Amino acid sequence: MVAVADPPSVDASPVGRWKRAVALLRRHRVFALTCAAAAVLRVVTMLGFGPAMWFNDSYDYVSVALRPRPHPIRPDGYSFWLLILKPFHSFGLVVFTQHVMGLAAAVMIYALLTKRFGIPAWGATLAAAPVLFDAYQIELEQLVMSDTMFILLVVGVVTLVLWHRTMSWKTGAVVGLLLALTALTRSIGLPILVLIAAYLVVKRAGWRPVVAMVVACAVPVLGYMSWFKAVNGQFAMTNSDGVILYMRTALFADCHKMNIDSRKELELALLCINTPPDKRAPSAQAYLWWDEQNQLHVFGSGMKFTPQINADASTFAKRAILSQPGDYVAGVAKDFFRAFRWDRPQFPDAKTFLQYEFRNEYTRKLPAWSSYHSTTDRDAEAYENGPAATHVVSPWYDIMVGYQKVVRLPGIVLGLLLLVGLYGVAVRWRELGGPALLPWLGAVGLVLAPAATAEFDYRYLLPAVPLACMAAAIALAGLRRPRPEAVEPPAAAVPEPA
Repeated sequence: MVAVADPPSVDASPVGRWKRAVALLRRHRVFALTCAAAAVLRVVTMLGFGPAMWFNDSYDYVSVALRPRPHPIRPDGYSFWLLILKPFHSFGLVVFTQHVMGLAAAVMIYALLTKRFGIPAWGATLAAAPVLFDAYQIELEQLVMSDTMFILLVVGVVTLVLWHRTMSWKTGAVVGLLLALTALTRSIGLPILVLIAAYLVVKRAGWRPVVAMVVACAVPVLGYMSWFKAVNGQFAMTNSDGVILYMRTALFADCHKMNIDSRKELELALLCINTPPDKRAPSAQAYLWWDEQNQLHVFGSGMKFTPQINADASTFAKRAILSQPGDYVAGVAKDFFRAFRWDRPQFPDAKTFLQYEFRNEYTRKLPAWSSYHSTTDRDAEAYENGPAATHVVSPWYDIMVGYQKVVRLPGIVLGLLLLVGLYGVAVRWRELGGPALLPWLGAVGLVLAPAATAEFDYRYLLPAVPLACMAAAIALAGLRRPRPEAVEPPAAAVPEPA
């Protein structure tokens, strides 16, 4: 009989758990110290800009959290999170959870690169550094906005897919649920489902995990769309996709080239912009959000995001794209490559640009815009159960304003990361790009999608950064190791003569 050794016992006592935690930190001390430094920056931010910072969209999220309903412009996923936290009446708690989300995204990047791809700790830490230290990432986490949650979900989905060499249907279902949350946080999450499904099919993951993923994603999304139909009369996630696509075409759409019959297609003719294209506003957002340039106001205030206007705007935009494909491609290309500049010029306008800066003063007094059965300032104060405007405290305020002037990821570095990832994908073309393909396509898609369907905005670049870092790191790790077919088998042993 062969004796079988007992498995090593694990000390489950508090002391044992503490020793294991200390040992874990020692093994990963480079990343642990880096993460601690990033956490300090976030504490300084919370001390300097309490209880939170605000963006124009923030007030809609708060309004839905106070009076739940399917919002016509954007999905409610982030508002559901605010609703969960509402009993605490603290925007400080909201942004604290978002800072934790930012750190968690960095932890997932590090864990994936070290455990799954064997990248050294210093290399994986370097790949996670932009998420940890980019001043605009930290400022985004301090905003009452959905973007930080979206970043966490996207990084989580990609990490989970790449972590498993073979995926079970249960893992596929978890990925699908995360994708549903991603889509309900920002509408661009649905195209990510298509990307993940295509990747799994190409990698021959099997039909079970793909079907489980699609079903697990579809059930919550279809449930939300049914709720949206019951309230707004249309089976959709929003009433804004067509209107936003109209905004994309507003800078070049020429009704003389689109052959619109003003008698038979009055609803489209009313959307025509009479200003010649070469004299229009520098930003397409002027034709959706800013009243003095807003062609959609011919239908009346508050009517932009109705099913009919959304459908008409979508028809107009598609007609413009088909009639002027060259102008559309030129506009998309201009916005796509705008992402890769070294500098950070003001765009789309001064107010929007400054809301991404720690030095902005716009929300030290909240606006009293009309809201659903209320006003925006009263909504924010009702959620906080007290004053909700941003108040700045020195020296923490001064530290972060100075920090933001120095520490950021320039667009050209994002472009270089994408080029490194592309090179890694190209050299492994026999393996259909290898594992770097998924984060690389995700990063490119997150930069391209706003340029193709809306307009460039600095905020839209941040979710692409962690995926670009992952793709570049995986690509470089793959180049360091010989491919299996490139490794010569050991020579067969030749028996010596007796």
